[in-house]
Amino acid sequence: MTRAVFVMGATSAIAQELVILMRERGYEVVAAGRDMDSLQSSLGNHAGVHVMEVQATNSESVNAAFAKAEDLGLSIEGYAHCVGSILVAPLGRTTDAQWDEVMSVNLTSAMYGLRRFVQGCKAKQHGGSAVLVSTCATGLGVPNHEAIAAAKGGLEGLAKSTAATSASEGIRVNVVAPGLTDSPIASAFLKSDVMRAASAKQYPLQGINTPKEVAEAMAWLLSDESSRVTGTTLNVDGGFRNIRPLVK
Repeated sequence: MTRAVFVMGATSAIAQELVILMRERGYEVVAAGRDMDSLQSSLGNHAGVHVMEVQATNSESVNAAFAKAEDLGLSIEGYAHCVGSILVAPLGRTTDAQWDEVMSVNLTSAMYGLRRFVQGCKAKQHGGSAVLVSTCATGLGVPNHEAIAAAKGGLEGLAKSTAATSASEGIRVNVVAPGLTDSPIASAFLKSDVMRAASAKQYPLQGINTPKEVAEAMAWLLSDESSRVTGTTLNVDGGFRNIRPLVK
């Protein structure tokens, strides 16, 4: 069977970069998402990329997509979960529907994908590496990020516990936690030069992530080069989560 990586949420800017990086490293890639037209137009002509329609928040759809990939003779040894959304609102103005949507998109979908990936690795009796996408807002209190911080904090806990459960079977699970990234999902924060400059100043190293910078970190965690790394959260955030620079 051919070694492959399953990328869930493959229409996102980070995922698109990751698909290309994993192909360059010799893996075939399953590029899965809910917008088949977008997947076909952006990735459908790439050799070794298998585009699939999937609803990440529906467990039956997720399971069916993995089964289809396996039927193609692909050995799914890597899983990248790039599904996510952003809600910036104080808790008092967050509706029940908004809360449920944030949890479903950011946490429940991660559980569905990771669960099926781990099940597949165990059934085929091979190891594997999964990487999930969190946010720098889980590491410290960021105003108006209550729902997304709760969902992504749960995702980080999910990853660590799964890493502990599956380590003896050679299955690694890690997380990347990006800062603000120059992508369509963050466009509301980057609509003008003034907003972009203000956002860049929030980070000790200053500046905004590019999607490729985040994808490079994910590609390393998926690869054999990180074979001794599991249960960790890799911050790709210009120091936002861990350091406070000198005030000048």
